[in-house]
Amino acid sequence: MKKAAILFAATVLVVSGGFVRAQALDDSRPATSNVMNEEYPRVFPDRRVTFRVKAPDALKVQVLPAPRVWNGLGDGPYDMVKGADGFWTVTIPPAEPGLHNYFIVVDGFQSNDPGSQTFPGYSLSCSAVEIPDPNADFYDTKAVPHGDVRIRWYFSKTTETWRRVYVYLPPDYEKNTGTRYPVFYLQHGSGEDETSWILQGRANFILDNLIAGGKAKPMIIVMENGMIARKPGPRTPEQRSNEAFEDVVVKDLVPMIDAAFRTIPDREHRAIAGLSMGSGQALQIGLTHLDMFSHIGGLSGVPRETDPKTAYGGAFSDPEAFNKKVRLLWIGGGVREERFYQGSKKIQETLTKAGIKIVFYECPFAHEWQTWRYCLHELAPKLFRN
Repeated sequence: MKKAAILFAATVLVVSGGFVRAQALDDSRPATSNVMNEEYPRVFPDRRVTFRVKAPDALKVQVLPAPRVWNGLGDGPYDMVKGADGFWTVTIPPAEPGLHNYFIVVDGFQSNDPGSQTFPGYSLSCSAVEIPDPNADFYDTKAVPHGDVRIRWYFSKTTETWRRVYVYLPPDYEKNTGTRYPVFYLQHGSGEDETSWILQGRANFILDNLIAGGKAKPMIIVMENGMIARKPGPRTPEQRSNEAFEDVVVKDLVPMIDAAFRTIPDREHRAIAGLSMGSGQALQIGLTHLDMFSHIGGLSGVPRETDPKTAYGGAFSDPEAFNKKVRLLWIGGGVREERFYQGSKKIQETLTKAGIKIVFYECPFAHEWQTWRYCLHELAPKLFRN
């Protein structure tokens, strides 16, 4: 068990919306990821975090970072201390910048923190706390023109089910009704869903800010659920729950987006990328469908195939032809991602040696959303350039 410093700050009772709330008298602030007006978790300027939950009948309460191996909150679990008022409190050491998942464990039962918003992760709904990054504001909400994020349902003939996608439309989409836009298909990671790049990755604000600064082309971004894409009919134990995702994208999703929105419907104006599991999906779909995609990216993913002569159906077998056809092949990740970083670095070195043009990017974070926010901020300006 990891012991964290226990901080009992002085508090004052304030009335807000008819409710009496306890507010700490120190230099900490409620996390921006908190539910409505909840005071806890609280984040200090040095990035320490105080967690506080009420469980008067509990015998043991802990804060459990998830997953522990990569989490910017540290290893944990952190034992909380019970006060006379039935509240359990703990202040943990300074956390890494970014959005970090965690659970509250009450007498062995893993639950979410009622003071925090929850987000999809690890095929669960998880609490998360946002730790400010003193070196980055590119994903903040700023006074710039904002695009729309729309939810669209469509019927997939591949899976014979209704599916939901999130679609980011650039700020001038409704104003410039005669303009068509390139499309960027952007995938989440394992255990997440089509909401993740918006709710956790803040992709809409990243693009708003880049477009406002003239650093990225206005584009449409499409986010689908890469976890669930089953083929209809009997299933075998070997079949994955998303074995049909490639067909969903190629046969259903791309045609639907081109029909529903003002896209430029050709390969030169179509990109695909993803993180972790989504990286594998993006590389597989993009590199084996070069008739559809000209910009391909992998974030924190370990490619299944690395032999330039045979990988992805021989996509790299003729480097000169590949370099002429593919406008951008981009690989990125965090240096603290262990095997993900090493795998990305290996494929970059292998392809470079084989004569394939590839852009490699790294940032100083782990296998968490801060890495993918930085990656998107770096990748988006490189898309759809002459």
